[in-house]
Amino acid sequence: MDWGTDLWDQYDIIEKHTQSGLELVEKYAKFVKERTEIEQNYAKQLRNLSKKYNQKRSNKDEPECRLSSHQSFLDILNEMNDYAGQRELIAENLIVNICIDLTKYLQEIKQERKTYLMEAKKAQQSLESTYKQLDNSKKRFEREWREAERAAQHAEKTDQDINATKADVEKAKQQAHIKAHIAEECKNDYAAQLQKYNKEQNQFYFNDMPLIFNKLQDLDERRAQKLAQGYILFSDTEKQVMPIIGKCLEGITKAGSSVDEKNDSRIVIEQNKSGFERPGDLEFEDYSQGINRASSDSSLGTPKGPIDLLGKNRSKNFWLFSRRTKKVTPEKALPTVTEDFGHLPPEQRRKRLQQKFEEICKELQKEVDKSEALGKMKDVYEKNPQMGDPASLAPQINQTSQKIEQLRGDMSKYETWLAEAGGRGDTLRYRAQSFNNNGAHDVYSPDGAHSDESTPDPSQAIYAEFDDDFDDEELTAPIGECIALYNFPGVSEGTIAMQEGEALAVVEEDKGDGWTRVRRNNGDEGYIPTSYVSITLKK
Repeated sequence: MDWGTDLWDQYDIIEKHTQSGLELVEKYAKFVKERTEIEQNYAKQLRNLSKKYNQKRSNKDEPECRLSSHQSFLDILNEMNDYAGQRELIAENLIVNICIDLTKYLQEIKQERKTYLMEAKKAQQSLESTYKQLDNSKKRFEREWREAERAAQHAEKTDQDINATKADVEKAKQQAHIKAHIAEECKNDYAAQLQKYNKEQNQFYFNDMPLIFNKLQDLDERRAQKLAQGYILFSDTEKQVMPIIGKCLEGITKAGSSVDEKNDSRIVIEQNKSGFERPGDLEFEDYSQGINRASSDSSLGTPKGPIDLLGKNRSKNFWLFSRRTKKVTPEKALPTVTEDFGHLPPEQRRKRLQQKFEEICKELQKEVDKSEALGKMKDVYEKNPQMGDPASLAPQINQTSQKIEQLRGDMSKYETWLAEAGGRGDTLRYRAQSFNNNGAHDVYSPDGAHSDESTPDPSQAIYAEFDDDFDDEELTAPIGECIALYNFPGVSEGTIAMQEGEALAVVEEDKGDGWTRVRRNNGDEGYIPTSYVSITLKK
């Protein structure tokens, strides 16, 4: 079935139907465009939401950042950000593959439809023009035939008139003959025009218009097929990103499953334990026996009271739960911060001193490297004056030397404080690294005596705490594994050397002092800096 055969006389219906089809394509393109705007707004809101709750802290060492529940929430925010990216991808694909493509296609088929309709109108106009010629020829033939009949009747009447002369009769007959000849010519012209019109009409209804209608039918079917592809693509566009969206959702589930409440509690304990001993029982003071008030007061100086246990924080009341009824200013609420971190509890003080000591040593090593580089540059300038003036480096060399001296003093100061802090708890063994004016490194033992050990990498950790016996016959089961990120010489007592990329078994976790105990496959054990390895613990 085709339009040219069955709808040969429904030009207006076909024109209206094809126009309606084009309007449907345009309507669908607008629908998809509005859908993309919804997707874009949705993605934007998701990104803003993730950004709002993902407050990046300037200090990555915030205590809560180490908790699995906190990290899982950050992972969820990252997954939601990736999810938003997939929604943006959906919007982009809808715009490119449907909206832009359909809009371009719509312009093409509009022009094609317009061409077919113009062809139909031209054929219609041509047929109407031929019909007008036929009608004019027919009317002329009718008029001339009537005049020929009248001329013939007049000639016959004149011939029968006895009063008419021979000349009159002859003239009337000649006039009738002329009219009859003209009428015959008009008849032949009318017959020719009729034949021409019938031929064109047959061509119009059986060839031209059916061909145009069939072209319009093909156009409309292609339009419907293109629209159907757009409908399917609308769904496929979202299906394509479903696997990635599924991974985002799986990531959220994984983040929830990775919360380790027990480990979080352990981290909170390690981060916040003070190292104080619990207060002992207070002694009964019997005032009824006439004990001197002064001596009674002096008896409070025993280290059993909670206030004495606070060390330098004697002015701070010892309460397990803070009182919230009284509002205090920040200056009064916070203890005075001291350079030796004496305002902190013993355990926290030791960790902060250790961290500060390592920072000073790393900064000192940078300055020493800088000093060596300046020295080499100075030598080059002295040997090759055309490359630069050696005197121009003097300010930088002096500044670097002063900085090195300052850092050495700071390192010595924190070394002393660190020894004091370590003496309060477990025995602390550390090694200090000093630097001479030439940038050479001398290794000293804790008692200050020079050691003959080879010079270690100055970027390594400066001290370590060892409270386990390495001569245990029974090996401890590994609790995880680690990969070395940097080389470590392991020249100090209790440490173990490692090479970058080496895999080691973790047998003891970092207790907060910056050192982790590891074991090689051959059974050798020792401590390495925690920051020098990537650790994966077993769950």
